[in-house]
This record gives sequence, C-alpha cells and structure tokens, in this order.
Amino acid sequence: MTLIADRPLPRAAEAAPAFSTPTIVHFSVVLLLSALLRAPWDSVMAIADVTGLIGVAGAAYVLVTARRVRRQTVYKPDAEDWMFHILLPFAAYAVLAGSAFAALSDEHDALFMLGGAALLLLFAGIHNAWDAGAYHVLSNRNTRDRDAS
Repeated sequence: MTLIADRPLPRAAEAAPAFSTPTIVHFSVVLLLSALLRAPWDSVMAIADVTGLIGVAGAAYVLVTARRVRRQTVYKPDAEDWMFHILLPFAAYAVLAGSAFAALSDEHDALFMLGGAALLLLFAGIHNAWDAGAYHVLSNRNTRDRDAS
C-alpha cells in the first residue's frame, strides 16, 4: 500500500467490497478456525456445529461477493479472478459445512476436510492479496507513464 499511497486509483473504493474485503474475511476465518480447534470443547459435535455454521455463512458471503464482483465497474474480472475470488472460496466453505456432517460418522475425515478447507481459504487469500497488490502497483505505474507522456 505504501507503493500506491501517493496516487490512489480513481473509484478504487467501488471495488473494495468485491475484492479486498473478502480476502480479509477469508484470512479471518482461517484464524478463527485455528483458534476454535484449540479450545477445549466438550464434544466433537459442538465444534462441528460451529464450523458447519461458519461454512454455511461463508458460502452465503461468497454469493454476496459474486454479486458485488458482477456489479462493480472499476475492473473486469477474468477467469482467474472468478476462480480465486468466487469458486475456490465457495468450495472451501462448502467443504467446511460438509465437514460438520462428516463428523457424524467419521471424525478423522471431518478434521481432514476442515483442514483442507482452511488451507484452500488461506491459499486463495494469499493469491488474492498478491494479485491485488500487483494490480494496484502496475495500474499506478501505467497511469504515471501516461501522465508523463
């Protein structure tokens, strides 16, 4: 952000709810899941209920994000953007919700599902954060080059 502080992109705030905020939400969910799994729960089903609820809420949030991505006019998302901002997070939250149901019959597999969902959210978040930083730096550089000409 320091690299672009002197010249923010026009209308960049319009895209923040579609691209930046969800990345922070996904990172926060990974941190929350990590903390929840370290707590001394009375039963596996108690934590399964909580993680299942987080998964359902996260999937709903991704659908809201998809609508925001479609509505914003600052940036035209390509296939990679749809995959990392919508499809992969939705899949991660769906697996997280599914892990709650898997805990009913196989706690071991449910934990692997939960861990996989958290890793998928983490990797998508890292990709999205890097992509956003690169986009802002390159867009500012292109704008400065045009202004200098």
